[in-house]
Amino acid sequence: MSQDSTTPKMFENRTDSQYTAISTVSRQAILALALLSLFAVSPVAAQTGAVCSAEKLPSMIEGFFQLTTGLGIVGLAVVWQADSLIEMFTLNSEQKKGLKRHKRSAMKSAVILLVLGPLYTVAGSMMSLPLADCVNLTPW
Repeated sequence: MSQDSTTPKMFENRTDSQYTAISTVSRQAILALALLSLFAVSPVAAQTGAVCSAEKLPSMIEGFFQLTTGLGIVGLAVVWQADSLIEMFTLNSEQKKGLKRHKRSAMKSAVILLVLGPLYTVAGSMMSLPLADCVNLTPW
């Protein structure tokens, strides 16, 4: 009988010590991350024009962004046409609603893809971000 009454107390103490250990470990991890970011990131932050001073890197970034934007638009066209084709042969109204929802989400993704580059270019130049000064992310 005495073992039954002490067992729950042991489990309570064990969980309290586990939470204390987890709390201590998380505090140490946060402190280590803060110290690491303080000392390791500051030399990197001092290199403001690393991308702009590279010879071909800005044009490579622009080309990559134009390529991925073009592929995104082509992907939208393929998804839109495939959903429209499937929608013609679908009799169930619930499936048609699902296909229309899928087409809408594909359109939202394409709009975000088209707006993101020019938005970064405009907002980055307003905030004087170093990458926005030498890289043009408008896809056209």
